[in-house]
Amino acid sequence: MTDFGLKVRMAIVGSILFAFYMFVGAFGLAMFGTGAWPLVLLGLIALPFIQYKIGTWSATRGAEEMPEEGQYRDVHQMTESLCRDMGIDKPKLMVMDMGVPNAFATGRKGNGIVVVSTELIRLLQRDELEGVIAHELAHIKNRDVVTMVLGQSIGMMVGWVAYMIYMMGDDRNIGSIFVGMMISNIAQMLVMVFVLAISRYREYVADDDARQYIGSGDPLARALEKISQGAQGRESKVDDSVSALCIFNADRSLLQKLFATHPPTEKRIQKLRS
Repeated sequence: MTDFGLKVRMAIVGSILFAFYMFVGAFGLAMFGTGAWPLVLLGLIALPFIQYKIGTWSATRGAEEMPEEGQYRDVHQMTESLCRDMGIDKPKLMVMDMGVPNAFATGRKGNGIVVVSTELIRLLQRDELEGVIAHELAHIKNRDVVTMVLGQSIGMMVGWVAYMIYMMGDDRNIGSIFVGMMISNIAQMLVMVFVLAISRYREYVADDDARQYIGSGDPLARALEKISQGAQGRESKVDDSVSALCIFNADRSLLQKLFATHPPTEKRIQKLRS
């Protein structure tokens, strides 16, 4: 059962994102005229789908499908067992060199993908890896991955609209381009504030779900400790947009902490062991 608090947050954020999306549609009608409403409506329907597909492709671009035999056989077996317990279809498993030990889930329930880094597989013991897999499966089960991807897409569109509105004013020059870009980034960050409101909470929910399905929170807590230590001094090859989906995302600067996609790892570990 999906956490009730997560359901409420997703419903509220979904409504806010829908309002922002209608703002994009209203701009389209103002720009092209009310007579172009079929074209604007088609764009509103097609753009999220296209960006969702592009986002999924971009996230898994450097990954390879995980073989079901050899060293990865055990990973497939533990995933199949967890999926039966969770009542979801087994997602496609992929492996990728990320530069750091990490993992992420993308896609939707019934058509999900879990990507695990080669560094993670070499680092963790079996029960620790099972905890990570359970965490990623929980994201797919809770459908929060779709909200994150669509939220990022709507944020980009709102930023583009804000830029266009500013640039359509009078007496614009080269310096106005930079001002327009700043306004665009601020508008995009405004949307992302609402997306981040569920981003940090969804990590706690996925941790708790994983604890329930593997029977203990200690294996995942140990995995998070090893992942955090293993990432120190190493550069991640994962794009920033994908880092928000990963089980671990190191937010070091003050600005990064303010707009952090993940709660502090220490607090996650503490909650798993409480």
